[in-house]
Amino acid sequence: MGFIQNILNGWIPVIEVPVWLGNFIDILAISLAIYKILQWIRETRAWSLFKGFLIVLLVYAVASLLNLITILWVMRMTFNIGLIALVVLFQPELRKALEQLGKGKILGVFLKNDEKKLSNLSPFSISEIVKASKLMAEARTGALIVIEQHVALGDHEQTGIPIDAVITSQLLINIFEDKTPLHDGAVLIRSNRITAAACILPLTTVEIGKELGTRHRAAVGASEVSDAVVLVVSEETGAMSVARGGKLQRRVTEKQISEMLLQGDVKEEKETNARRRQRRDKNSE
Repeated sequence: MGFIQNILNGWIPVIEVPVWLGNFIDILAISLAIYKILQWIRETRAWSLFKGFLIVLLVYAVASLLNLITILWVMRMTFNIGLIALVVLFQPELRKALEQLGKGKILGVFLKNDEKKLSNLSPFSISEIVKASKLMAEARTGALIVIEQHVALGDHEQTGIPIDAVITSQLLINIFEDKTPLHDGAVLIRSNRITAAACILPLTTVEIGKELGTRHRAAVGASEVSDAVVLVVSEETGAMSVARGGKLQRRVTEKQISEMLLQGDVKEEKETNARRRQRRDKNSE
């Protein structure tokens, strides 16, 4: 760290700021960091581990007040390796947090990326994806389609079979046809091309519903570690779902899928209709 600080001191001029302003920025940054960390922990299984860690700290405080020498010695020896233990225990959560930090929108404010447009999909590609999803839903054919965005999915692509073909509804339906060599797994789409099939995706550890199977868990898992949009067709019910940002929206329509791929947002039909009614009421007034 000292080496890096010396380099920065040589290139970045020292800015004189009032002491009170520096203290305010310092406290504000730490407060925001603690708030975000607690918010992140609350949304994961790390919350239970965190509560257990707080209980250990409480026991240590009581042992200190009562001067329980043996317990204090054991706990001090435990705390010496506590950092390594925390890294091991929280490894999945730490990895997820770093991945979400890398997907953050901080740089987007300066680079002015158009986040509404997804994957540079052409209208033809979108229509073919929607058409295939609809036909497979009607036929109760299970499907899992991953649409890559800004985060590269090369590690998932390597688990599948290379395709590199133009997106067509016939090809997608044929890939997911039952008992075909490529039907078990996910199809990866990148920039108007089907790059691979039979790809293996990570499963989410979050409870999404006992009635949902491995296909839906894989869809949510892929959306947790990337900004990909994942379409799922249920083999049991024929319902279409969309996973994005670790969230699963079930029973979406073809229109919603098209709007999401064009505009980057899955719109609830009820909310859309409510807004339309509000606009009509305002116009009538």
